[in-house]
Amino acid sequence: MTRRRMILGGSLVGGALIVGYGVTHPMQIAGAVLGGDPNPEDSAFGPFIRMAPDGWVTVVNKQQEMGQGIHAGLAAMVAEELDADWDRVRVIDADSNFRAYGAQGTAGSRSVASNWDAMRNAGAAARAMFVSAAARLWTTPQNFIQVRDGIVSDAQSGRSAPFAELLAAAAAETPPRTPILKQPDAYRLIGTDRVRRKDCGPKTTGAHIYTQDIQHPDLLVAMVAHSPRFGGTLARFDASDALQVKGVVDVFAIETGVAVLAENTVSARRGRDALRIEWDDEEAETRSTPDLVREYHEIGSGRTSLRPDILEARGDTAAEFGTDAIEFMIDFPFLAHAPMETMDCVARVDGGSVTITSGSHLPIVDQVQAARAALTFPANVDIEVIQSGGSFGRRGLMSSDYVVECVRIAKRAKARPVKLIWSREDEMASGYYRPMVHHRAWVEIAPDGYPAKWRHHVVSQALVPVGENHQSFEGIAHSPYFSTASVIDGKVFSPRFPVPVSFWRSVGHSHTGMAMEHIVDQLAQRAGRDPADYRRYLYQQANAERHLAVLDMLIRQGDWGQPIDAGWARGIAIHEAFGTVVGQIVEVQIAEGRPRVRRVVAVVDCGIAISPNQIAAQMEGGIAFGLSAALYGAVTLKDGYVQELNFDAYPVVRMNDMPAVETHIIPSTNRPTGMGEPGVPPIAPAVANAILALTGKPTRSLPFPARDS
Repeated sequence: MTRRRMILGGSLVGGALIVGYGVTHPMQIAGAVLGGDPNPEDSAFGPFIRMAPDGWVTVVNKQQEMGQGIHAGLAAMVAEELDADWDRVRVIDADSNFRAYGAQGTAGSRSVASNWDAMRNAGAAARAMFVSAAARLWTTPQNFIQVRDGIVSDAQSGRSAPFAELLAAAAAETPPRTPILKQPDAYRLIGTDRVRRKDCGPKTTGAHIYTQDIQHPDLLVAMVAHSPRFGGTLARFDASDALQVKGVVDVFAIETGVAVLAENTVSARRGRDALRIEWDDEEAETRSTPDLVREYHEIGSGRTSLRPDILEARGDTAAEFGTDAIEFMIDFPFLAHAPMETMDCVARVDGGSVTITSGSHLPIVDQVQAARAALTFPANVDIEVIQSGGSFGRRGLMSSDYVVECVRIAKRAKARPVKLIWSREDEMASGYYRPMVHHRAWVEIAPDGYPAKWRHHVVSQALVPVGENHQSFEGIAHSPYFSTASVIDGKVFSPRFPVPVSFWRSVGHSHTGMAMEHIVDQLAQRAGRDPADYRRYLYQQANAERHLAVLDMLIRQGDWGQPIDAGWARGIAIHEAFGTVVGQIVEVQIAEGRPRVRRVVAVVDCGIAISPNQIAAQMEGGIAFGLSAALYGAVTLKDGYVQELNFDAYPVVRMNDMPAVETHIIPSTNRPTGMGEPGVPPIAPAVANAILALTGKPTRSLPFPARDS
């Protein structure tokens, strides 16, 4: 099996090649389907490490780098165990290759956590090969050989040599199957501020290459006119004016609209603007946001024929709640991903061969979907994975929508490469969204002021079309705040309509964190308890030790309970997502009817901190992202048309809005957990809880409405 040869006798079923014979192991079958050489780099040190004759160590990153800085953490794991010179370590991105790297996909804040063992073992095995080579060449026992900063030395004879001098000999050694790994107390790189991202230079100078920068001599540029209403289809179009635009070479219908192919971006845009199109809206969404909100409220109240998913049940869930049960409601809007780099892709289709360059979030999925679009085998699809200018989940769709769109257009281009570009307006009006969500909860309080019964309804479109809608209940299920309740009744109702939804940074936690943390503060207020003390009791009842540790450090570092300037208040929120517990305390005032946040103190328990600097950066980025949504974010419909088409109507936090952020990390030697998303959920409820402390009034919807100061 090579990248261009397939075992005969297979068949393509549902996008996957079922090999008829010659391959038996599941990994071999997957390799046959998705292609890739067993050892693409011909490296004696495995698929993740390349050693250059000049001594440089190159770490191959099989994950998608989209600005979150994971490449530095992955490289540090290798460099730590290899004892390489960190200043002579660089990182490159891997192309799609199932045989070498397994199922490539970046999701769920798992890049560092899921590679913790593989990358350390790769580094440790390579180090062992250098030790074995040096011992053999110098005829000395291996236990006298030391490695430090890329220098191999013999403590007995005093001899030493850099990696470069021993490279050939080390490459001839057999790597150990189970290399010996360092204990955390021996780390010299992991956990230090030396571990910083290695792409700042080219990004600062503008030399960094994104898909938008890709150029070929015969490249064509494509733009697509999509239906302005979700679910609308093409009725007819007139391309005569578009074909008169200088530079336009072709106009044709595809499954998602009308494609314009041109010699450059300006011509493609002008050609698309010149199209005369009639859309069929018979199956389209034509309602406005207030109509959907009313429907969601009806569903959330239980007045619906929708069958819910029962995602947590304890005790007598059929029992009626008493008339003294407290009812809580909160609404969340559709949210756009709005990455700085809009959707783009370069594809070339030449017969049955497909080559793609893209900031691919899920290469394994894109490979299969591109093959289906080109009517070829996945092994005939090569994806050059490059960094993307953000994603926040947008590039990680199982439909591979924009990749498939590009491949379909490239089929028409007669083997010329095609760059598909979505404008900001395309992305805002024709993209995918964090679902609109309605939470409604009823809580009965015991005489001690803590929950005795908790019923919670979530109304949200499902992100996955099959199975239960678990994503809409994550962050609620098994909450420590249920620890005192004898009855838990958790349901998710999943209406279906044409507005497309997908994973958005922190997924269900983006709204469940707000709902749970704000409800708890309101319960504490009714009980006359301090919100931190109220949480402490519930955590103790749940044996939530990590939450307690975060709470304790958060109170100390965030000045909880200390005096604060007049007109200001503190709010607190603690939420667990993707295996990481994050707590935040904010300082807020109401200025000109809007909340102003001046300071955020964050505490994080994410296991062992491989790169403290990058953890702080992710916390700052997550807070900026979550605060943007909480203050401003909303995609609304009017008669089915999206109203927010660019950043003038969909603003994000600017520098003058951004609070000072302090990040504190709980010391740990546990396995690392996720950091790309957990900083997002606590910020909105922390601000809401500060507003509650200032005004006594709860938040019923996001983004935060204007209030009296």
